[in-house]
Amino acid sequence: MSTATKQRSPKRGFTGWHMVAVMSLFFGTVISVNLVMAWNASRSWSGLVVENTYVASQQFNGKVAEGRAFQASGIKGRLTTEPGAIRYVLTRNGEPEQKIDKVIAVLKRPVEEHEDLRVELHPRGEGAFVLAEELKSGQWIAAMMAMAGDAVVHRQTIRFIAEGRDK
Repeated sequence: MSTATKQRSPKRGFTGWHMVAVMSLFFGTVISVNLVMAWNASRSWSGLVVENTYVASQQFNGKVAEGRAFQASGIKGRLTTEPGAIRYVLTRNGEPEQKIDKVIAVLKRPVEEHEDLRVELHPRGEGAFVLAEELKSGQWIAAMMAMAGDAVVHRQTIRFIAEGRDK
């Protein structure tokens, strides 16, 4: 009987091409995850900036409870922008709210602080308050505070887009 000996080719181990594949998969995964996270962050960020994040986090639950109390009062506010004016109308159960003495608005730009305004809107009857000022075009955040005497009876934050004068 003859024995045939087979020659096996030596098994090639981990080569440079394998290392390139491993490095490509690793860094491709890291870069892909970072891009997805950055995209999600840019779409969901409110743009609000606080001076001290720790203090803001401690006040959060109190602000949520206050908001629920204001919502339960039945008072609703609606902000509209007109050319050269901002109009805020307060209603309670569909009827104009008559007990409000003054409305103070803090108008902020998301991310920027140098254009922030704190103004008092002027009463125009039937629950309406008006500020005769034209804002620069773009996004704004209005923190509205309605007061009866010294008591705050309604607080509302509204994000809106002004189509006023150019920057």
